[in-house]
Amino acid sequence: MNILLYIIFLPVLAALLCWLFKRSAAGIALIAAAIVLILAGLVFWNGGAVSQILTLRATPFSAGVFLAAAFFTLLIVLYSTKFMAADRQLGAYYGNIMITLGAAAGALFASDYLTLLFFWGVLAVTLYLLIGMGGERAGGAARKTLIIVGGADALMIFGLGLIFAMTGSVMIGLVRIPLHGVFPTLAFLCLSAGVFAKAGAVPFHTWIPDSAEVAPTTVMAYFPAALDKLLGIYLLTRLCLEVFVLEPNSALSIFLMLLGSITIITAVTAALFQHDLKKLLSFHAVSQVGYMILGIGTGVPVAVAGGIFHMFNNTIYKSLLFLGAGAIEKQTGSTELGRLGGLAGFMPITFGSMLIAALAISGVPPLNGFFSKWMIYQGVIDLSKSSPYWIIWLMAAMFGSALTLASFTKVIHSAFLGQWSDLTSKIKEVDWPLWLPSALLALLCIVFGIFAYSLPIPYLVATAVPAIKYSGFFNPVLAAALILVGLLIGLLIYYFMSLVGTTAKPVYIGGELMEESAVKIPGTEFYNTIKESGPLPAVYGAAENRYFDLYRIGGAIGRTLSAVLRRLHNGLLATYLFWLFLAAIVLFFYLVR
Repeated sequence: MNILLYIIFLPVLAALLCWLFKRSAAGIALIAAAIVLILAGLVFWNGGAVSQILTLRATPFSAGVFLAAAFFTLLIVLYSTKFMAADRQLGAYYGNIMITLGAAAGALFASDYLTLLFFWGVLAVTLYLLIGMGGERAGGAARKTLIIVGGADALMIFGLGLIFAMTGSVMIGLVRIPLHGVFPTLAFLCLSAGVFAKAGAVPFHTWIPDSAEVAPTTVMAYFPAALDKLLGIYLLTRLCLEVFVLEPNSALSIFLMLLGSITIITAVTAALFQHDLKKLLSFHAVSQVGYMILGIGTGVPVAVAGGIFHMFNNTIYKSLLFLGAGAIEKQTGSTELGRLGGLAGFMPITFGSMLIAALAISGVPPLNGFFSKWMIYQGVIDLSKSSPYWIIWLMAAMFGSALTLASFTKVIHSAFLGQWSDLTSKIKEVDWPLWLPSALLALLCIVFGIFAYSLPIPYLVATAVPAIKYSGFFNPVLAAALILVGLLIGLLIYYFMSLVGTTAKPVYIGGELMEESAVKIPGTEFYNTIKESGPLPAVYGAAENRYFDLYRIGGAIGRTLSAVLRRLHNGLLATYLFWLFLAAIVLFFYLVR
C-alpha cells in the first residue's frame, strides 16, 4: 500500500480504537501520532517524491506542511494526556483529533478539487465537535463556527464549479487562470472565502474569540493556532501560485493586501484591550494571519515566501502561547490576567517559553517572527517602484508589530512579573508533558530565527517559492551574537549593582503615602486610556456589541428574509392566486415584447 494511504487511514483506525477503548485512548492516539509523524518525515525526506495514488499526490511543499501538522498533533496529544486527564469524553476527544490528522493529510495531498472538498468538509465537522467539548456553554460557539466555516465552504463549492466550467478539469493547477473578467474573479473570491474562514481572517474571524472563551485550550492550540493556519494559507498559496495568475498591484492583489492590513490592525487593537489571556491570544491568532495574506497578496516572491514562512512561524509561537495559557489555567484555575501575578518564580519554564514566544510574535530579532516579517516588509517596499499605496501596507504591518509588543508587555507583566495573588502564591511548575511541548516550540522560535537561511527557508519555504531575492542586509547569527553580548553586559551591571545594596523607599500615589500591601499596579489597565480616546469608544463599543460580527449580520438578514417569506407563503388561497395572476401578467408581457 502507498505510504500516503497509510498516513490517511492509520489515524482513522486509531480513531476507531479510541472510541472503542476509551480508557486507553490517550496511549492509542499518542502511538498513532508518533507513527504518522515518522511516515510524514519519510515523505518529507524524499522531497515529496511519492508516487501518485488515486487522487493523492505529495509535493515537497505539501510534504513540509504536513510534517508540521503531524508534529503539532503529536505535541497536542502529549500535552492532552495531562491537561485532559479527568475529562469524561476522552475517547471522542482523541478520536476526533486523529480524524482531524487524517483529514488534514487528505486535504494537503489532494490532487483534485473533489478530494480536497471532501476532506475540507470533514475538518469543519471535527472542528465543530472539538469546540463543543468545552461544556454546555460551548454549544453556541460550536454552532457559530460550523455556520461560518460551513457557509464559506459552500462558497468554495460554487467557486470550484466556476473553475470546472472554465477549464473542464477538476485537477488542481492543471490550467492556470488569468484573473481577468467576472467569472475568474468570482471564482477566486469564492475560494478565498473558504481560506479566510479556515485561517480566521476578517470578517470571517469572529468564531475564534468566541471559541477561545469556552473551548478546551488544547483545541485552540491545535486548530486556530496551528492546523487551520497551515491548511488555510497552504490553499491560498496554491490558489495564487498554481490555480490563478495573481499579478502584483492588480485589483485582486490590492484586495488581498488591504484585507491583510485590516486584519492586522483591527485584531491586534482588539487584543490590546482584552483581560482574559485566552481571548487575547485568539485575537492575535487572527491578527497574525493578516501578515500572511499581505505577503502572499503582494505577488512579490520574497514577500510571498515571507508569508509562507510566517505561516510556519505563527504555528510555532501561537501554539506555544496557548499551551502556556493552558499550563497557567491548569495550575491556577483561571486565565483572567487581573487575578494572576508573580508566576515567573513559580513556573520558570512556562515563563521562559512564553517570553520567547511573546518576543517572537512581536517581531523582535533574532527570533523567527522577525525574520518572516522582515521578508514581508521587503516585498512591500519593492512595490514602491510601481504603486503609491505601498506605504499604507508597510505602516499597517509595522504598526501591528508595535501594538503586538505592547499587548504582550501587558501579558508578561500581569501574569508573570506582577505581584502575587491569592491564586499564584502556592503553585508550582506543571508536569513535564505540559512544559516539554512549550520548551520544544520555544527552541524552534530561536532556531528558525537564527538559522533561517539554512534550515526553514530552503527546506520548507523555497519548495513553493524558489525564486527568492533578498534586498538589504540582515545577518541573524551576527544579530544573535550582539544581542547575547548585550544581555551579558546587562547581567554584569545588575550583578555589580546588587553588591552595592538597595534601600526601600515609601510609595506615594496621588501625593498620599500608600501601605505596601495596597500597592498593586494592574497590567490589565495599561491601555484603557487608548480605548477611551477619540472615536475609539464608539468603535470598540460597537465591536463588543457584535455590530461587525458576520454571524450576527447574517442572522439578522436571514430572520428578515424568513419574515418576508412567511408573509408571502401564508397558506391562504387568495395570496397564491394573486401571485399566479401576477406571474401570468409578467409572462404575457415577456412573450409579446
